[in-house]
Amino acid sequence: MENVLRPLIVLGSSVLLTLAIGWATDRLLRKADDRNHETPLWGQLRRARIPYQLVLCAALLRGSYDQAKLVERHQVGIGRTLTLVLIGSAAWLVIRIAAAIVETSYSRYARIHRDTARVRRVRTQVELIMRVVSAIVIVVAVASMLLTFPAMRAAGASLLASAGILGIVAGVAAQSTLSNMFAGLQIAFGDMVRIGDTVVVDGEWGTVEEITLTFLTVRTWDERRITMPVSYFTSKPFENWSRGTPQMTGIVYWHLDHSAPVEAMREKLRDILRQCPAWDGRAYGLQVTDTTPSTIQVRALVTAKDADDIWTVRVAVREQMITWLSTEHPYALPRVNTADAVLPPNRIPSPGGAALRKAYDFPRTGRG
Repeated sequence: MENVLRPLIVLGSSVLLTLAIGWATDRLLRKADDRNHETPLWGQLRRARIPYQLVLCAALLRGSYDQAKLVERHQVGIGRTLTLVLIGSAAWLVIRIAAAIVETSYSRYARIHRDTARVRRVRTQVELIMRVVSAIVIVVAVASMLLTFPAMRAAGASLLASAGILGIVAGVAAQSTLSNMFAGLQIAFGDMVRIGDTVVVDGEWGTVEEITLTFLTVRTWDERRITMPVSYFTSKPFENWSRGTPQMTGIVYWHLDHSAPVEAMREKLRDILRQCPAWDGRAYGLQVTDTTPSTIQVRALVTAKDADDIWTVRVAVREQMITWLSTEHPYALPRVNTADAVLPPNRIPSPGGAALRKAYDFPRTGRG
């Protein structure tokens, strides 16, 4: 009877104690969250209750398993398994706690500072820091798990002896990976590009959606995702429309007939911009910038507070100006001229060809 009751008492008490401590801790965190609405720390810590309870349960079972006297033939294997679970759950708990602290710090910073560029920069740095912390914790946890096996400890001396050669080989093999990792840190703390920035890369316009230690994702205007190594942004030029002030100047071109009413177009541009909410009111202008034998090139300059609004202003100006020209001044639109050419002054038109032109010519003076 004792062989049955002892394992049940030990295992049952470990599970019940884990549930009780986990419930009490969660209740305390909930009350702290209700009393402190200005900080999300306690609510973030509540997300770690699963790894927290797993750590408690694994620790209690690992400490009391010897007293249970259950499956004594496999006691070493079960004990090592509980140790591995304890190490893994502890690493999970550390990552969750670190994420809660970092996220709380970022939320407080974003609430205090109104500069969106600085907030995006801090957000990029925070995410990369969390990835570095997670990578370090995982590496330490995996190393700790491996050290629980006697064979791994015995092989440690030989591994250390060949560490120099392995380091050289790993450095050569992982050269591109390491360069991307250093490039990711350079991007995060060098403020070259941030999450949420509007960029133009290889002719593609989009918004930076994700930055990791090795790659960067750009979401284009048509909702495609372009993924590229972060080393690209440290070795090649690219356009960052959000760096510094987000205000932008846009250009709209038209190819029109030489008779286009340029002055009336300036007045119409002013009226269009006054009715466009996306225009920031800073500046506008319209000039003839080029001419060809058949058309002239008219350019309009408009301004807006950011890249999204400048796109809205440009398409509105282009569409409404073309509609106005086609309705009020259709002669201003480019067309193919099929009429007879205008002859220079003192020239008589001659539809009859060379014979008719000869009749109007003065006779040449003869001899004698």
